[in-house]
Amino acid sequence: MNIALDKVCFIIIKAREFDVKEDVENDEDGSNPADDDMREVLANYPDDATYQELKSFLQSLNQDEMGDLIALSWLGRGDYTGEEWDEAQREALTVVDKKAADYLLGIPLLADFLEEGLNELDLSCEDVEREHL
Repeated sequence: MNIALDKVCFIIIKAREFDVKEDVENDEDGSNPADDDMREVLANYPDDATYQELKSFLQSLNQDEMGDLIALSWLGRGDYTGEEWDEAQREALTVVDKKAADYLLGIPLLADFLEEGLNELDLSCEDVEREHL
């Protein structure tokens, strides 16, 4: 892989944080956060910091790293198998452009697909956790 495993794991963590967000039901904020049990923390506002952090991180990746993320998501989605990794990488590089971050962020189960893609390659974020112990 051209992308470091710890970067993929960071993206998985951030994507999971973003995935738990809900659409804003009532944008009129007139109540007390303590009364709302801090529910607005899980609301998906247009200027959401988690989304912005994830998007900025994705945009900072080089073309090869972005291609690997796209290929991993395809592996996790079942479009390719671990044995077809080289083919998935080549194909992913043909679609990497300035909107690749938006493409990835538009995948509803991005974190799950990336995690499954890693599993297809016999990798996991547990490997990263062990390195940092």
